[in-house]
Amino acid sequence: MSANTASATHSHVFLGEDHDRNARRTWLVIALTATMMVAEIVAGSIYGSMALIADGWHMSTHAAAMLITALAYAFARRQALNPRFTFGTGKIGDLAAFASAIVLALIALMIGWESLMRFYEPVSISFNEAIAVAVLGLGVNLLSAWLLRDDHHHHHGGHGGHHGHGHDHDHEHGHGHGHPHHDHPHQGHPHQSHASKGHRDNNLRAAYLHVVADAFTSVLAIVALLAGSLYGWQWMDPAMGIVGALVIARWSWGLIRDTARVLVDYIPEEEDLPSDIRKVIETGEDRITDLHVWKVGPGHNAAIVSIRSANPLPLARYKEKLAAIHDLSHVTVEVQPA
Repeated sequence: MSANTASATHSHVFLGEDHDRNARRTWLVIALTATMMVAEIVAGSIYGSMALIADGWHMSTHAAAMLITALAYAFARRQALNPRFTFGTGKIGDLAAFASAIVLALIALMIGWESLMRFYEPVSISFNEAIAVAVLGLGVNLLSAWLLRDDHHHHHGGHGGHHGHGHDHDHEHGHGHGHPHHDHPHQGHPHQSHASKGHRDNNLRAAYLHVVADAFTSVLAIVALLAGSLYGWQWMDPAMGIVGALVIARWSWGLIRDTARVLVDYIPEEEDLPSDIRKVIETGEDRITDLHVWKVGPGHNAAIVSIRSANPLPLARYKEKLAAIHDLSHVTVEVQPA
């Protein structure tokens, strides 16, 4: 098979393993959150409860952020075979998660600012109904968090490293010898050390963090309201707000950092794919002169490996060696005789 027919026939679908399931769950959680949000705003308006209305609008910002997640899943799936996405649409989830993380940071800022304002101008709180709202909100958030949990690390590894569509596609460019050819390496992947972190679906993680942030603020509100109603500690409400803002800001920063790294093809320190590739290839006289490894989707990585050797092996041999490495879905190998 010649190199150009190879590139024409193999697909570049590097979506996460649970892409469609995660997409369905996200829509479900959005429906749940939106229903709760509308109910709170309506009830708040009828009963004249500021707590209900405020919580309703607060939920709306998280719902909007989760909409980013859901639409990104839909777009990535719909455009998966579009050849203009030259490495597939696997990273669209990271782009969406980056945007969602910015929204989360803004929510943290808003909560922090509002809490500071409340230190200066305390707001009168009707405790009982506010506690009821917070408990109800917490229930919805915990159910949502359970739906969006990333249980990847539980069932990962039990399926022989197989990843749905378009996995493990490789081209070789033989420089000076051999024929470029394209084939599917075997599916046995001994290297699973970095599976759990490398498989992380940041798009799902973004939606999950929004739900957890909401749950966390509900818990803090309940603590503050109980302290306020039992001991008359009015300052607990804004104090807990500031704690919540700081924790949520911390989470959003972690997500911004991790997604930005994927978007600019930065390899985090804990990622051992480059060293795995070097270990496998650099035996005998073979030396890697140029190595690029980057993420193309959750659990999918691409690599370009340039090998210099005084005594080059057939390209197929280098192929087989690299096929043993888990999470390498797209490999280009070139060999230069020294």
